[in-house]
Amino acid sequence: MLRRALPARPEARRILLGTLFSAVGRGLTLPFLFIYLTDVRGLTDTRAGLVIGWFGAVTLALSPLAGTFIDRFGARRVVLPCLVIEAIGVGSLALVDSTASAFGVMTLIAVGSSAIWAGQNTILASLTDDGERQRVFGLNFALLNLGIGTGGLISGAVVDVARPVTFEVIYLLDAVSYLTPALILLTLPHVGRRPVAATGAKAADRRTGGYLTVLRDRPFRRLVIFGLVLTTCGYAQIEVGFAAYSVRVVEVTPRVVAWALAANTVMIVLSQLLVIRRLEGRSRTRALATVGAVFAGAWLVLGAAGVVGSGNALLAALGVVACSAIFGFGETMLSPVMPALTNALATDELRGRYNAMSSMIFGISGVVGPVTAGPLIGAANGRVWVAVVVGGCLAASLLALSLRPLLTAAQDGRLTAAEAPEPEPARATRDTSPAA
Repeated sequence: MLRRALPARPEARRILLGTLFSAVGRGLTLPFLFIYLTDVRGLTDTRAGLVIGWFGAVTLALSPLAGTFIDRFGARRVVLPCLVIEAIGVGSLALVDSTASAFGVMTLIAVGSSAIWAGQNTILASLTDDGERQRVFGLNFALLNLGIGTGGLISGAVVDVARPVTFEVIYLLDAVSYLTPALILLTLPHVGRRPVAATGAKAADRRTGGYLTVLRDRPFRRLVIFGLVLTTCGYAQIEVGFAAYSVRVVEVTPRVVAWALAANTVMIVLSQLLVIRRLEGRSRTRALATVGAVFAGAWLVLGAAGVVGSGNALLAALGVVACSAIFGFGETMLSPVMPALTNALATDELRGRYNAMSSMIFGISGVVGPVTAGPLIGAANGRVWVAVVVGGCLAASLLALSLRPLLTAAQDGRLTAAEAPEPEPARATRDTSPAA
């Protein structure tokens, strides 16, 4: 299954290797930023929260500009400097000693990260064809989780709030990890350049292009709405809603929450390749609808654990862990299908903007989800929160099903690469540059 999931082009395989290395570095620091800023650098909880929120706001604000730059200059010219900026910013976290310096460093990191996800997806899309794109995006997600999980295990064994140097070391190692994909991209001089078709476009085409054209794409507009609903009631609830409900309502210890997140990673790494294989040749919209149902099922399991509560501590803990594992299974379906469908709808000239808007879905929901989770969990002992997130996920399933009539069979993934007709030049111009 791994051999089948690997992309045909060696350049794409090397890009995936860079994803794995950078993910290990990300995993070293991902769970500890709030603890580092408060317990090690002395920021108050409120100021640390504002610093982290500021990072999300800046990243979200710069994402549309990143998509424009990717289309105008090519993903390579945008991703390379952003990886370097990200490395400098993450390494500088080791030197933070005040609220002001924390804001400055997080601003630098936000500038770097604003274009990396959309740029790397654009590069992967340019190195793969429609038939293998879904498999490659799924493998990319599995490698991302494998790297983050590995990094988290390493850092969890070495960091100590009583020894600030341990945190400084992991942030410096994280900085080095971001330079790995940059070095790999430098060894691929023809990868990620602007397509020839885009450079030869007529001036009239350029005037009517941009985000206005992307927003006029009715199927993609429906996909964005689906993504906003699903991620707001799904992904965005993991950091705040899931953790808060588990600790305050189910009354499990933070250690159980850590085990649950580990179960999520294990589920993704072990099942992703099998799910990719099962999704091949099947409707993408039905897969997205299934994701909504799976996420809803995961929240129902967590709600049941809340009903059990302290009456049976073991059963409650198993419910929390099971919720996270079920949620991870849903992620294995969403991760290959969402970017594959996004790039099936995109044209080469606007691919950067399509991918930027897709990444903005997670940024917007990342702001809305945590803000609404607290008050909802505080109402009726968390039952209102469970009802809202379950209902939202099921509503997302209906939105996914409503998208199917707007897609061709090829866009919906119901045709194999051999059966799919050649796309019309006006809709999907192929990349004829040396980067293709």
